[in-house]
Amino acid sequence: MTRRPVPALAAAALATGALLCTALPAQAATAGQIATSKTNGTAYLKTLQAADGSYVTTGGLSNEWAFSALAAAGTAAVDVTPGGDATKNARTVYRSQLAATTWPGASPVVTDYERAVLNSYAAGIDPARIGPGRNLVADLAAYWQSAEPGYWGPSANFNGTVFGLLALGGARTQAGGQRVPQALLDATAAAVRANQHTDGGWNYSKAAGDPTELAKTSDIDMTGAAMASLCAAGVPNTDSAITSAAGFLSANLNANGSFAAMWGPNTDSNGWAVSGLNACGIDPQGAAFTSGSGKTPVDYLISLQFNPGGGFKYQSTDTTPSAYASADGLRAVAGAGFTAAPPAPTTTGAPTWVATSAFSAGTAARIALTVDDGTGSLKVCAVTLTPTGSTTTLGAVLDAAATATPSGCVTSVTPATGTGTVTAVNGTANAGANSWKVRLDNGTATAATRATTVNVGDTVALNYGS
Repeated sequence: MTRRPVPALAAAALATGALLCTALPAQAATAGQIATSKTNGTAYLKTLQAADGSYVTTGGLSNEWAFSALAAAGTAAVDVTPGGDATKNARTVYRSQLAATTWPGASPVVTDYERAVLNSYAAGIDPARIGPGRNLVADLAAYWQSAEPGYWGPSANFNGTVFGLLALGGARTQAGGQRVPQALLDATAAAVRANQHTDGGWNYSKAAGDPTELAKTSDIDMTGAAMASLCAAGVPNTDSAITSAAGFLSANLNANGSFAAMWGPNTDSNGWAVSGLNACGIDPQGAAFTSGSGKTPVDYLISLQFNPGGGFKYQSTDTTPSAYASADGLRAVAGAGFTAAPPAPTTTGAPTWVATSAFSAGTAARIALTVDDGTGSLKVCAVTLTPTGSTTTLGAVLDAAATATPSGCVTSVTPATGTGTVTAVNGTANAGANSWKVRLDNGTATAATRATTVNVGDTVALNYGS
């Protein structure tokens, strides 16, 4: 990877912490150009829809990333139909695919669920309430690494941890609130921080604790994703991890607005970097990201877009658009991070959100559970149970947690039966002002009782404290 010195203006801005408030030059990409790019990019992504209404491909990179790009550009997935056939709208078809027992295949990996969380959210499907038997947030919880808290899936594949944080921090509730406890986001953010290289960026592989790996040159793409994940978890853009990442990206800005990516300048690398800046509220066309030639990363993205066709080519020498690059490019130009809240549909009668509202008695379901005893030893797991009605109880969830994935989430509960107040979990008992409380979808904390009603898709958080 070829690196350039930080331009004098950018260096001054970074040194004084004024990255966001430095007087900015005129934007290379105008508001009109960005609006045209969004319109044409949306038109191209609509052409990727199959005759059955689907966007998911079989094998390789999935076109479902189109949902986050479409949402960022202002188009609801429910409004995307093949030939005007509303019964095959993209949202309905995607939801059915995710709800199928055969999805995501025989050998799923953590990123399958993370990708689905980010894109179902953007499509206006509550990711925890795809259907009575599909809770993507709980599916993700099963990949928590108890032996390496904060990591999701094998820690060597650091990409899985970054996208785990992007999914949990970015896919908010239907009301726009944070879905999971801050302690869970903080634990994962700590893992992301531990992998930041000495040059300010990140790479796809784990580097924490290895000085040799930490000293290696970082990757543009992963730096954008990692900084976005931290900001999605609530880290402010004034934090040293974010300013260092922005400095790394600025130092690798080429004259034409591209970044010095590992495989050469390309739309995907620029898209991920710009999405990282977007997620952190850092202007990708500000002074630190305007080259001496007056070009910005957004300007470079638009230069690789076919107009009026709307698709983005992967590299400048390509002669045809790339579906994956087009999603990355449009999402970035539209100003989004790695997902976006679903826009209001234009289809008459179509709601912004769809979600299952109740368990189906006799159908196995999953619940995401966190247990925080206040000692810093956070436990996370996916609890599988078979409800007997449209709702279940906290007691039933805790009982089923004895066989949760990963194991060890709940080893004991007092009382073990009945409907009364939970007085002890995993050997930690209520004492004085400290007691066990429960939050559902990170809502208001209430006294934990075995009778507490738990609805389909609820993220259950048990916390011990005053």
